[in-house]
Amino acid sequence: MKRVSNVQPIGISDEWRRWIAENLMLGSHPDTLAGILVQSGVTLRDARAELAAALASPYLQGVQRLHNRLAKRDWVLGIQAQLNRLMPMAIPRRHQLSGDDFLRQHYLANQPVILTGLLDGTQRECWTLDSLAQRFGERMVEVQFGRNADPDYEMNSIAHKRTMRFGDYVELVATSGPTNDFYMTANNGQQNRQALHELWNDVPQLPQYLTDEPAGFFWLGPAGTVTPFHHDLTNNFMIQLSGRKRVRLIAPCETPRLYNQRHCFTPVDGRAIDTQRFPAMAGVPVPECVLEPGEVLFLPVGWWHFVEALDISITVSATHFKWDNDFYSNYPTQHDF
Repeated sequence: MKRVSNVQPIGISDEWRRWIAENLMLGSHPDTLAGILVQSGVTLRDARAELAAALASPYLQGVQRLHNRLAKRDWVLGIQAQLNRLMPMAIPRRHQLSGDDFLRQHYLANQPVILTGLLDGTQRECWTLDSLAQRFGERMVEVQFGRNADPDYEMNSIAHKRTMRFGDYVELVATSGPTNDFYMTANNGQQNRQALHELWNDVPQLPQYLTDEPAGFFWLGPAGTVTPFHHDLTNNFMIQLSGRKRVRLIAPCETPRLYNQRHCFTPVDGRAIDTQRFPAMAGVPVPECVLEPGEVLFLPVGWWHFVEALDISITVSATHFKWDNDFYSNYPTQHDF
């Protein structure tokens, strides 16, 4: 049940009315809500009168119908969620999978997979800290800083942007030890794609899966960096060039259990899922893998993923697939759910 904070207990405010409506839609009993209102300073008579008015309101009855439709959609999602519990979920590894097989078995099926052997023969020696610093050390790049002081650092990513010499950042990564306080991520993509534009000539092309568009996002950080659970609005390749990353996944059909109230984020902590705080997460399958250097992880659109660097890590993510990847155009324009 949702509670209202910082509401003055004088009469029934519009904030309380919104709280009443939302909790009635969530299935709370009117007597329970009346008790909370009384504890907050509302008279029992006023509380009961307001709840009766809410239940009789044609506006709330209209919202109830919409709520019923959403409940039906959650039921449909729950069919696949229930089937996923019949056997342990695992992320398969497929060696040099052809583009056609990948399309049929994973892209169209919306199923993750780790592709191996695709980077064999590529010049991965250019993806070292020393090599990157030598080539681009004087370039000005953008990095996320001050993440440890902000539990919502991903949602507040704009506030954490800092510009610095790339060589200084590489030295910081090399000498810092494990930390999540700074990280070069996709949130810094626009500036860094320009600052490091020659870098994309060295990114493996993977023509059986991707177009020849020189695009992508560059990720560089120390061991200990964490990207909290979220979902992307497109299909995504994680091309792991150096270091290892632990990845935990949750299928899109579990979204009703993920307390997703803002955009593509959830407060559920992927390091240790607290089922006391988030009881709906009990029993949700969370397959995980360790992505090794030279491997490529396919993250299908809508799949929730948590990523933790186990070593100093260099990753390139790509979204320019040969097949339709425009799922963001239909994404809700209002991000408060």
